[in-house]
Amino acid sequence: MTRQIRVGKVPLGGGAPVTVQSMTSTRDLQSTIEQIRELKLAGCDIVRVAIPDMDRVKYIYEIKKQIDIPIVADIHFNYRLAIEAAAAGADKIRINPGNIGSRDRVRAVADACRSRNIPIRIGVNGGSLPREILAKYSGPTAEALVESALEEIAVLESCEFYDICVSLKSSDVPTTIKANRLMSQKSDCPLHLGVTEAGTEYGGTLRSAVGIGALLIDGIGDTIRVSLTAEPVKEVKAGIE
Repeated sequence: MTRQIRVGKVPLGGGAPVTVQSMTSTRDLQSTIEQIRELKLAGCDIVRVAIPDMDRVKYIYEIKKQIDIPIVADIHFNYRLAIEAAAAGADKIRINPGNIGSRDRVRAVADACRSRNIPIRIGVNGGSLPREILAKYSGPTAEALVESALEEIAVLESCEFYDICVSLKSSDVPTTIKANRLMSQKSDCPLHLGVTEAGTEYGGTLRSAVGIGALLIDGIGDTIRVSLTAEPVKEVKAGIE
């Protein structure tokens, strides 16, 4: 059984029910708030919002005033955005420690999240693995995804941070399945399941049903997102089904 973390009031792992996530696709604040409301009405448990700059950090303050569903801040590269998003009230931070920068920067993010009881999701993707790992395994194999994830977990745990969720995603369905099966044997971190760039509403739903379903039936996975090139509400409906 995985360790349990909490995203706002929603438990992940430790035997808690599997939750369904989606991600906003809007740009302006009001449209984002409206879309989050629609996602919640559709049954979404957790919503991820891209935070590419400081202006978007301000969105979190406003969203939290009007929405009570847990919000995940999706951060790439800029560790200051992660720190500010935590201060703004994000319920979880999604990062890849490998592209955040030095160990001191990762520690700063971990300290900001620890002080507010905010978990961190490590996002490992077959399309963005470190060069040395790609060279070692001659490509983005399941073993490569797992090694990258374990390295990133070790970085956070060396900062005495343990409220960690992990995703290992590939656009190749068998690779995604194998990676998560291997990871479940090596770590007790809650697993976020999904198939990267799954595709259209029809094809992407089928690919995700195989990739996610094969793992859930094995008892692997604590939260899921069906990634579609469609309206986010359709991701939620597919995930619940």
